[in-house]
Amino acid sequence: MRILGIDPGIGRTGFGIIDTSGQKLTAVSYGCIETAAKTEMGRRLTDLYDQIVGLIKEHKPDAVGIEDLFFNTNAKTALIVGQARGVIMLAVSKSKVPLAVYTPLQVKMAVTGYGRAEKGQVAQMVKNLLKLESIPKLDDTTDALAIAVTHAFSYKMKGIK
Repeated sequence: MRILGIDPGIGRTGFGIIDTSGQKLTAVSYGCIETAAKTEMGRRLTDLYDQIVGLIKEHKPDAVGIEDLFFNTNAKTALIVGQARGVIMLAVSKSKVPLAVYTPLQVKMAVTGYGRAEKGQVAQMVKNLLKLESIPKLDDTTDALAIAVTHAFSYKMKGIK
């Protein structure tokens, strides 16, 4: 099974594509989609949509996992990230790929076994589980890979795709 994990954002959207075969997890591709801050919001959202559709067409995932919106004290940031997340979900839906949503707590539990794990602990486990040479430089990328790993573990337990 091929899984695309997405950590949504407007400036940076992390993505991670993994393959699963039995218990084996393999990283296929990962990185960040970036949009320029000085670009008009509609253009940034369109670029994000187009790049997500491009990833789906290129890698043909069987499923996509996305992180649920984490609402912190900055409502403006949450609104902007929510817009990016909506565009990403639309791209996935129009591509007819099953979509699963995971909270940060679910991701931490799946990857480390501890719901209050710190970013560094999650990153180290992602590196170990996927046998990466090093931890990806950007947290957004590591988080996206963690979401893909979470789906790999979850779909087997829940019988979902």
